[in-house]
Amino acid sequence: MGILDSFEKGLERVVNGAFAKTFRSGLQPVEITSALRRELDTKAAVVSRERILAPNRFAVRMSHPDFVRMSALGSTLIDELTDLVRAYATEQRYQFAGGISIDINEDPSLTEGLVQIDSSTTKGGDNRPASAPAPAGPRASTAARIPVLDINGTQHRLVKTRTVIGRGSDADITVDDTGTSRQHVEILWDGTHAQVRDLGSTNGSQLNGTPVSQAALENGSVVTIGRTRILFRLVEQNPTGTNHPDARPDNSSDRHDMGGFWGPAT
Repeated sequence: MGILDSFEKGLERVVNGAFAKTFRSGLQPVEITSALRRELDTKAAVVSRERILAPNRFAVRMSHPDFVRMSALGSTLIDELTDLVRAYATEQRYQFAGGISIDINEDPSLTEGLVQIDSSTTKGGDNRPASAPAPAGPRASTAARIPVLDINGTQHRLVKTRTVIGRGSDADITVDDTGTSRQHVEILWDGTHAQVRDLGSTNGSQLNGTPVSQAALENGSVVTIGRTRILFRLVEQNPTGTNHPDARPDNSSDRHDMGGFWGPAT
């Protein structure tokens, strides 16, 4: 089964399941997904040999009748579309500058059954539509989030803009793994966004199971070097400044800095 086949099969399962009774005519969810896929392919830009940057923010425009039907599905449809866009991008080795955001908008100029996609590349963001409210609850509205690396069961809070990981004593975080280089990868943090960058290691690095040279990290991303698994997490911090109990800070001193988040390593 090809990439497109597997991608659209995923939508067929959605359409044939919970959405089947809703969509007997007019625009179908699978048509939105096909349009999103075409938009990814059309707008994907080759930044370097190892990096193809694709848009991560999408405005899906449709007629009033189609908009009414799609809106009735609420966040369920957005979640399904987001997961399928992410899966397709992974298979095509596209990378995003930030989280995927999909908006469903009404466009009176479009006739029923037609769909138009506008896209852009935006750093940061999350997987909620831009127009959707933030999740309810005091933790979502008051808690700050701090970056943490979970390595072999030990948590290291990122307190620097550049944190080097490897088996050498000169690394900021040293791992006991002969399959890693002395300075294997670095994690970059600008206060809002994180990246992983391979430092020319002998055995290479992987991000979520895919070879990586440099890429953005999202909450829950897994970087693998040698036999070592590095989990990147964003942990909530209380308004008083008290960290989540399992986020123990890395107390090593700052030994590196860099000129901007997207700047070259020194």
